[in-house]
Amino acid sequence: MSSTPLTVILGMGEQLSKVETDTEKKSTLGLIKRNGESLLRLINQLLDLAKLESNTLKINYVQGDVLAYLKYIAESLHSLANSQNVMLRVESDQPSIVMDYDAERFLQIIHNLLSNAIKFTPSGGKVILRADLQDKWLHISVSDSGPGIPADELPHLFERFFQAQNQEHAKASGTGIGLSLASELAKAMGGDISVKSELGAGSTFLVKLPVTSEAAFVNKSPQFDLQNQTFPTLPKSTVPATSNDESALPQILLIEDNPDVVEYLTACLSQGDATGANQYRLNFAYNGEAGIEHALENVPDLIISDVMMPVKDGFEVLKTLKNDERTSHIPIIMLTAKADVQSRLAGLQRGADAYLSKPFHQEELLLTVANLLENRKKLQLKYQQNVLSSAVPEIRAEDPEDGFLQKVRTIVDANYQQDDFGLPQLCQKIGMSRSQLFRKMKALTDLAPSDLIRTHRLNKAKALLESGAANVAEAAWEVGFKDPSYFSKLYQEEFGEAPSTTRK
Repeated sequence: MSSTPLTVILGMGEQLSKVETDTEKKSTLGLIKRNGESLLRLINQLLDLAKLESNTLKINYVQGDVLAYLKYIAESLHSLANSQNVMLRVESDQPSIVMDYDAERFLQIIHNLLSNAIKFTPSGGKVILRADLQDKWLHISVSDSGPGIPADELPHLFERFFQAQNQEHAKASGTGIGLSLASELAKAMGGDISVKSELGAGSTFLVKLPVTSEAAFVNKSPQFDLQNQTFPTLPKSTVPATSNDESALPQILLIEDNPDVVEYLTACLSQGDATGANQYRLNFAYNGEAGIEHALENVPDLIISDVMMPVKDGFEVLKTLKNDERTSHIPIIMLTAKADVQSRLAGLQRGADAYLSKPFHQEELLLTVANLLENRKKLQLKYQQNVLSSAVPEIRAEDPEDGFLQKVRTIVDANYQQDDFGLPQLCQKIGMSRSQLFRKMKALTDLAPSDLIRTHRLNKAKALLESGAANVAEAAWEVGFKDPSYFSKLYQEEFGEAPSTTRK
């Protein structure tokens, strides 16, 4: 295993970013750089573990103020903590702690513990790093106000590739290597790492290292390139469209907690058509719970959701939205790193309309989105005919949308003769807001609810006129129109002839 190819890729990417002036291309290079660095760190961790196993890892001690270096490492993570709305603080009873330490190995241990703590701490929480001297031992603790770790998992936490079951609370996924490496490095320096945790009350990782003063003294702590670390930022709620009629574009909700994946999805879906105009409007939610709330309020045309997410995972998103009358019709694409058959079946059984395994190709994503939206358009004609038909349509038990439209039709049919019955009354009886009902009806039938009410009334009036059971004024009154002239105008627009002509 070698990190040389990645080093070359990152180096060339850095050179390109220095000469590139196009904003979009610079953003893409930044995405490549961040993920390349993540992969490089993973490879280096695996190499260090291999060296530890073969007893070939060299510890390079220097003597200096380790407290100042700990503060420096914490400072490098402040931008990450701030982006997650987490308070990060360093505490100590000593003004300085001078001892022998290996700066690179300290960085690996402390950076791992702090970044993990930030990752598992909810917005508004805090992470505290504390360092103190006790009987010629350095005691470092990293405490967080996160969800805690189950007691039965604590003995396995430092095992290689072990990942706790509280990953749904994490803001980003891990590999299960960092804590194992941190533990092995602490042992190689004559110390150890332990953990205390309580569900709902957070966790504290304790590092204990011997204090010696034998190495050469340095006046300044080694400065690794921590300040140049970049953390991805989350996109705004909507991607601007180049078309003036942005509201006519299909609305897609992306539910994904990894900012880099969000950036990649945005780049894929923001690709314009032949004229350069955007094809979709994009909105974003960064955990399952926020995604559910956004979908229920705004009723998008399509949802793309990750499976592994904090707060609520993708399966909970599926279950909630597919079983809610307001959102049951929305096509949902699931994204997951798990490509096994069981995971795919689990998503499909819960109602997923499509399933894409990471890494996916842009063309695969675009075709899947386009096909699902096209299939929804084909269903619109069937549903439109059902809701406007004078005959009672057959309701299929496996299709919740049939039942919903029959409910709408029943309410309209029972109230259309009342002149004060309109959209507000329909919303109240159906139990949805104006925007929810409008978007649901448009998605299912391509009809606005007010158009449905008007068309239903006009069809009823036409039947009365054709049978000779009423004249124009009576027919207008029977179907809820107070003004016969306004009724005649709408009738002419709907059927292409005057109501008086129909009655003849």
